[in-house]
Amino acid sequence: MPDAKVLIVDDDRNICELLRLYLQKDGFDIAIANDGEEAIELNESFKPNLILLDVMMPKLDGWQVCRELRKTSDVPIIMLTAKGEIFDKILGLELGADDYISKPFDTKEVIARIKAVLRRTTDNSKNKTQEVKYDKLIINMTNFVLIVNGKQIDTPPKELELIYHLASNPNRVYTRDQLLDEVWGFDYYGDSRTVDVHVKRLREKLENVSDEWSLRTVWGVGYKFEVKSK
Repeated sequence: MPDAKVLIVDDDRNICELLRLYLQKDGFDIAIANDGEEAIELNESFKPNLILLDVMMPKLDGWQVCRELRKTSDVPIIMLTAKGEIFDKILGLELGADDYISKPFDTKEVIARIKAVLRRTTDNSKNKTQEVKYDKLIINMTNFVLIVNGKQIDTPPKELELIYHLASNPNRVYTRDQLLDEVWGFDYYGDSRTVDVHVKRLREKLENVSDEWSLRTVWGVGYKFEVKSK
């Protein structure tokens, strides 16, 4: 994806320069921030297509930056964390991150993850309008917009892709592994709890909106977008 802009946010300057070297070699336009406050400022001025965001940083940590960015921006975020605990990964996803990579990492994996996220968020714009509509609900993947009860709801790209996938196949039950494969893609390294986190966040946005449809759990199996027959 030549000319895509990536903002690297890490207080370790050696890591930043290493990532800059490899990403520029792969055709990406790079900006670097070494603390959380600078990251928020560069997001406004540089307008990246994706942010690589470290967790442990001075001034504002990665969680605070992610939370702040999600108030106004849906830019894809990949968290970089030295901690391997699942809690840290789930926290990042709950705050709106799209993916996570644990340190130490392989630069080839980082590039593959970046390309996978950018591919998911840009391929749809090349196609004809992709939209599904239900009572009080519009999911538009061309403009990456979720409209609930006539109001546009800020939604991270991965959540939007998940609800679009389910709503495009009403009443079909998907296992968590199927959703990981079909929504996150073959090059995703997460686990099934990732799906649960995103469904939880979607429910907060969609619960009790309409009696005609709902995002349902099929216990012991997975999830479905249930539509009542008329």
